[in-house]
Amino acid sequence: MNEASRFWRNPELPFVEARWVIDGRRVCYEPHSHESFSIGVVTGGRSTYLNGNTLRELTAGATVLMNPGVVHACNPLQGEPWSYLMLYVDLPWLQAQGFVLPQATYSDCTALYAHLLQVFTNVFEQQVSGADVFLKAFFKMLPSYLQMPGEVVRSDHPRLDTAAAFIRAHRLDPLSLDDICLVAGLSRSYLIRAFRHRFGLTPHGYLIDQRVQHARAELRRGRGIAEVALEAGFADQAHLQRAFKQHLAATPGHYRSGC
Repeated sequence: MNEASRFWRNPELPFVEARWVIDGRRVCYEPHSHESFSIGVVTGGRSTYLNGNTLRELTAGATVLMNPGVVHACNPLQGEPWSYLMLYVDLPWLQAQGFVLPQATYSDCTALYAHLLQVFTNVFEQQVSGADVFLKAFFKMLPSYLQMPGEVVRSDHPRLDTAAAFIRAHRLDPLSLDDICLVAGLSRSYLIRAFRHRFGLTPHGYLIDQRVQHARAELRRGRGIAEVALEAGFADQAHLQRAFKQHLAATPGHYRSGC
């Protein structure tokens, strides 16, 4: 097992996975996003937490929430040790449960923290029979735990949203900045500046992030790293490995094996 972190999967629940980070000082991230809904708890130490344009400090007992596509990052505070557990759930399964994505990005509710730890234990550590029941019960309760709305910093800009949607739809294509500018009807300089303010990444950074998300999904299915790298638009396996480590703080091989 990797000493810093490991991924957990339950073969009965292919729509969800978890990550346990034992030493967060060794698992540092560049700003990135996920296609899944992400929720996790800080189990020890302190860290910084960037979600959109909001930066805050986390301590043990905190719960964080990241909606699909939202750029975020969590990293150790001045080299201090910290640990956490994260749960990643595919959006289609959540939608089938009638779950509405929350606005909250953070909670210090002790009941929520305890409930999520129990979900980790039942679904991944013990893999109890009928584990999906525990997941459904948790997401049914989640809105009641979130008493206060989280920080949501969004600026409505349909042309920037068009640019982001175009990147997502064509993430496996050889996109250029001019292609994106043409679709969005924006100049190069304005697009780069405004896109970064809106999404936390430049258009190129957002494209790389989207390609990493595609690679992650395919590796989870057990496909070969080199094959996935080329399909996702990376020059080679080494190129994917560098990007994967920056965005997910894990190598493709570590992620695919889950340990």
